[in-house]
Amino acid sequence: MNIEGKKVTKKVGSILDNYQREKGMLVSMLQDVQAEYNYLPKDALMEVSQGLDVPLSRVYSVATFFKSFSLKPRGRHLINVCLGTACHVRGAVRILEKIERELGINPGETTEDLKFTLETVNCVGACALGPIVVVDGEYSGEMRTDKVIPLLKKYD
Repeated sequence: MNIEGKKVTKKVGSILDNYQREKGMLVSMLQDVQAEYNYLPKDALMEVSQGLDVPLSRVYSVATFFKSFSLKPRGRHLINVCLGTACHVRGAVRILEKIERELGINPGETTEDLKFTLETVNCVGACALGPIVVVDGEYSGEMRTDKVIPLLKKYD
């Protein structure tokens, strides 16, 4: 086993121990693993499977069921562009296209430098402020294309 593998084993083992290796706590354990790595690495999922003595297919089933989990590396900053009806009619698609051009990625992708992950959502519940872009949980309402670059620069 290489050094990285030993680090994964130690970190994942510690997470499993925090939950007394209780199989019913699998979702919480995966949340902690994702918080540690910012996604769910294959090696970590294998460690969870072995550490809990559950089939790897069950671990993957849970990891792929919930949208909040990612099997691919994610950026340090998560950008959600609301495409709900109120935001859509106020130009959310143009905002999304501007972000795509600026970052060089499409929804569901992460920039090469792992700085940003771009996603779309159907509604964030703040329709009166649309169009809305949410970065790391911080809402930016009444977005316009000319506000995109300044918003992204805040996270440099």
